[in-house]
Amino acid sequence: MGKVIYGMHTSIDGYIEDRDGSIGFSEPAEDAHQAANDQARQTAAFLFGRRLYEMMEKPWTQELGKEGTPAVEREFAQIYKETPRYVFSDTLQTVPDGVTLVRRKDAVSVVTRLKREIDGPLEIGGPELAVSLLDLIDEFWVCALPVVIGGGKPFLPVGSGLRLRPVEYRSFASGATHVRYVRA
Repeated sequence: MGKVIYGMHTSIDGYIEDRDGSIGFSEPAEDAHQAANDQARQTAAFLFGRRLYEMMEKPWTQELGKEGTPAVEREFAQIYKETPRYVFSDTLQTVPDGVTLVRRKDAVSVVTRLKREIDGPLEIGGPELAVSLLDLIDEFWVCALPVVIGGGKPFLPVGSGLRLRPVEYRSFASGATHVRYVRA
């Protein structure tokens, strides 16, 4: 049985994007990036909302061989391309090979089926998708980077409380921290 995980890189004040919609602050140092690669290598499928999918797809599938690209980024690009990807969108009409398009109204039923049929982590990317699948999420992973941005899009824009219990904590020489939470 699969495990649904919602994880994102955030600022230490809890944002995944700044007020202008940029994620430029969230580029991890090599040590945190390598940890993300190790995590991605274990992922059975990536589940993306449309906006995050569009931010991820081109850089990690079409810019693989760029001269001067750091090895840790080339490694992630290879893992990314080899991992099945699902994008949840009502506006996209087509997606490339390796990507499955799911309409938002079908999100809960598709993820419930994937959770039942696929062994391994199903990793959600995107806060709106995470909120729509909140009851299916088993773990919440926060990689907080040592930056404060003062506002923007929050990690999890829920309208009510959610009690969690930390079960793993890692810190990196670069100042990033990774905390894995389960429901309390």
